[in-house]
Amino acid sequence: MRWDNLSGDTEGGADGAAGPLALFGTGSVVTRTFDTPEFRGITFHEVRARSILNRVPGASRMPFEWTVNPYRGCSHACVYCFARKTHSYLDLDTGLGFDSQIVVKTNAAELLRKELASPRWTGAHVAMGTNVDCYQRAEGRYRLMPGIIGALRERANPFSILTKGTLILRDLPLLAGAARETEVGVCVSVGFTDAALWRTVEPGTPSPAARLGAVRALTEAGIGCGVLMAPVIPFLSDSPEQLRETVRAVAAAGAVSVTPLVLHLRPGAREWFTAWLERHHPRLVGRYQRMYAGGAYAPTWYQRRITRQVHGFAAEFGIGPARPAATRGGGRRQGPPGAAPEGPVQLALG
Repeated sequence: MRWDNLSGDTEGGADGAAGPLALFGTGSVVTRTFDTPEFRGITFHEVRARSILNRVPGASRMPFEWTVNPYRGCSHACVYCFARKTHSYLDLDTGLGFDSQIVVKTNAAELLRKELASPRWTGAHVAMGTNVDCYQRAEGRYRLMPGIIGALRERANPFSILTKGTLILRDLPLLAGAARETEVGVCVSVGFTDAALWRTVEPGTPSPAARLGAVRALTEAGIGCGVLMAPVIPFLSDSPEQLRETVRAVAAAGAVSVTPLVLHLRPGAREWFTAWLERHHPRLVGRYQRMYAGGAYAPTWYQRRITRQVHGFAAEFGIGPARPAATRGGGRRQGPPGAAPEGPVQLALG
C-alpha cells in the first residue's frame, strides 16, 4: 500500500505550496477493524492528513472550487461511484477494496481550523460529500463532521453538504446554528425510489424512503434541503413512470429543489458497474456498450430528454430545479451544494 509521500494527484492544498502535496506519512497510519455488525468486513486506516482543504482542478465542471473529504473509500458501496478510481492511488482495489478499506483523516477538524485561519484563505465556499460520503457508516464511530461544521461556523465560512446518509440528522442542531452565521446548503441524493434496484446498486446506503425522510426532517427544522436525483440509470430507472414517481416522492418530502443527473461511467467505476450489470441485467450489457461508446457520459440528447422530463414533473408537483442558497441570516437555506451547471456532471456519493 502506497502511503509514504503520496500526493493528492488532482487535489491541491490551501497553503499555496507549489507541486504535489503529501497527504500523510507511513508513521501516521493506524489500521483497525471492529467486530460489530455494522463494521464487519471493513478495515479502517486512521491517518493524520497533512492537508484537508482540496482545490478542485481548474478543468472541472464542478460549481465549486474547494472541497473537504474526511474519508477515502466508502461503505455505501454504490456500484457506479466515480470516486472508485481514487483508491488506485493507494494501491488499493477499486472494487471491493473501495467498499471495505476506508481511510479516516482523524485530524480533519483541527487541520481545517488551522487552514481556515491561514492569511491565504479567502473564505471561499467549501463543498463536502462530492467525492465520497462524509456521512457514511464510519462517521457514526469517528464523528468527524461535528468538528468540521464547527470550524466552518467559527469562521462564518459558507459550505454545503451532499449526502446519502441519514446520519446527517444527528448534526441538525449544528447545521441550524451554522445557518445563522453563514450560507449553508444541504442536498440529499435520491436517484430513484425502486427498492429492488436500490438493494443491488446502492447496497450500503439507507433506503430511498429513509433518505426522503431525512429531507423532510431537515426541511421541517428550517434547513431547506434539495434533492440531487442522481444517478438516473439508463433502462433501469429512466421510464417516464419511474421519473414521475421519484419526483412525486421528492416533492412530498418537502424538498425545495430537484436536479436530475444521468449516470456516467469513468474508468474504475465503469469496470465495476459493468461487472454488476453482467450479473444482474445481462440483457442490458450491449445497450450500455452502445450508449457509452463515446466515453464516460451518456449522449447529450439523452441527458436533455431526462432533464426536460424531470423538470416537467417538478413543475407538476410544485418544485423546481436547483436554486442558489439563501443569503446569510435568511433562516431557511435553499438548494443543493451549488446550482448544477450546464453539461454532463455527476457528483459522486460512493
